[in-house]
Amino acid sequence: MGFNCGIVGLPNVGKSTLFNALTATAAAQAANYPFCTIEPNVGRVAVPDPRLGVLAEIGKSARVVPTSLEVVDIAGLVRGASRGEGLGNKFLGNIREVDAIIHVLRCFEDPDVTHVEGSIDPVRDAETIETELMLADLDSLEKRIVPLQKKARGNDREAAATVALMEPIIAALQAGRPARTAIPPGEALAVSRLQLMTSKPVLYVCNVEEAAAATGNAQSDRVMALAKSEGAACVVVSAAIEADVSTLPEEDRAEFLAGLGLTDSGLDRVISAGYGLLGLITYFTCGPKETRAWTINRGTKAPQAAAVIHNDFERGFIACETIAYDDYVTLRGESGAKEAGKMRVEGREYVVKDGDVLLFRFNV
Repeated sequence: MGFNCGIVGLPNVGKSTLFNALTATAAAQAANYPFCTIEPNVGRVAVPDPRLGVLAEIGKSARVVPTSLEVVDIAGLVRGASRGEGLGNKFLGNIREVDAIIHVLRCFEDPDVTHVEGSIDPVRDAETIETELMLADLDSLEKRIVPLQKKARGNDREAAATVALMEPIIAALQAGRPARTAIPPGEALAVSRLQLMTSKPVLYVCNVEEAAAATGNAQSDRVMALAKSEGAACVVVSAAIEADVSTLPEEDRAEFLAGLGLTDSGLDRVISAGYGLLGLITYFTCGPKETRAWTINRGTKAPQAAAVIHNDFERGFIACETIAYDDYVTLRGESGAKEAGKMRVEGREYVVKDGDVLLFRFNV
């Protein structure tokens, strides 16, 4: 499925280091100068979910297949990007194509790593990026609305509806507020078609020094306050630590993190937060061959959830056998759930819940 998050930020804030750690590759060149990432790097990362291992043990599965999320490392923006400064137009186009934004902010001091603005101030940096995105969105809408207004005056209903959608967003942008603050109720899908960068959900990632990885620091506290005021998500990580962790064997990672006072990987928290940012949930299929996680949008009905496995499952959908995760675990699998009356047969109108263990019945 095409769910993806774009990693953005000013140059030299740790974007490519974070991307490399996320994808456990060196695909993105991490270097101490602006624009070292010229083309967006794309990687897929497994979404951590402890439920998979529990289900696999109960189902005696031969293999475990997690679901994944696509991450895109987008080269650093600079002040003036909306006017084409740096490589602005190209990078703004890359941002328009992603579903959500992971905004990396530098919250550490290091005299050996230059900062494009000359000093460390993550809140200022966040505002710089947001301003450039808002200016680009405003320019895009103002160019598009003029011909649509002409059509609307000629009784073009579709054009009139689009103008009505655009006008409050333009007003918000002119007032210095992102598009996401002016989306009319029930119009999120229609607004998404406008490809506005500031309509996308945002996750702030505070990149701190190693010593502050467990507790954060004064700079990350400021970003946390900003995120809270915006209703955005925020995660504190040390990209340097995460880069080291990504090179370790899986069995050694917990001990390494514990030695630093960390109970889990910052990357796991970034991935999980990105997953939640997109409004995604997971359902499972479980059997002797494999236990697998599948990604769907929250609110998806059973036939459309089945289509994630194969289109034929939706086309020939009859019903789905459904067991809630907690019931599957407590009753030790399908047989126990059936005996306890906890396995339900659901039809076309069933809205799949996070953690459901499903078996689809279909006929084509």
